Amino acid sequence: MNRRLFLAALPALGLTGCIKKDEVVATAGLTKSFLEAAHRQTESFVQYDRRYMKIGYPNGDVPLSRGVCADVVIRAYRAIGIDLQTLVHEDMAANFDLYPRRWGLKAPDSNIDHRRVPNLMVFFSRFGKVLPMSQNPKDYQPGDLITNRPGGGTHIAVVSDVISPISGRLMVIQNCGFGTRQDDDLRRYPLLGHYRYRV
Repeated sequence: MNRRLFLAALPALGLTGCIKKDEVVATAGLTKSFLEAAHRQTESFVQYDRRYMKIGYPNGDVPLSRGVCADVVIRAYRAIGIDLQTLVHEDMAANFDLYPRRWGLKAPDSNIDHRRVPNLMVFFSRFGKVLPMSQNPKDYQPGDLITNRPGGGTHIAVVSDVISPISGRLMVIQNCGFGTRQDDDLRRYPLLGHYRYRV
């Protein structure tokens, strides 16, 4: 059930005292705009679709009704004027040997490179701040990026400004195969990376 519909139904059921309200951490500037753009993506269903698609360049995108975890990050950054498609492509063109070769590429491909999490991990390691993969939830800030391994795959998520009323941790905004949504998954899966980039 949609969370908003669920919460709206609680007064009629006499259950409002059973649910703690989400607590939102105050943010400002680019971080606030970045997170607002990430949250907006949860308002409509996005089918998880990792197929290769030809897209425009620069500022290219797959159809907004489709995407993967990386597209959540790409679209949120694009909303604040940062085009990861261009930035990743330019860095890969200049430093191709620094990026993973697991897809058999012999040259950069602006249609897909920025949508692959291992490539984003290299990019954020080079141009962002690499932060500890701490067990302490207080070491994570709204707007941070985490990479992890749900089900053995490589995944990326945006650390939200909303604190889970259940775990007391910041939640994450992600598309983990069930559409773009906010989940209490900050520490659910083994972490691969923790980054802060321009926000």
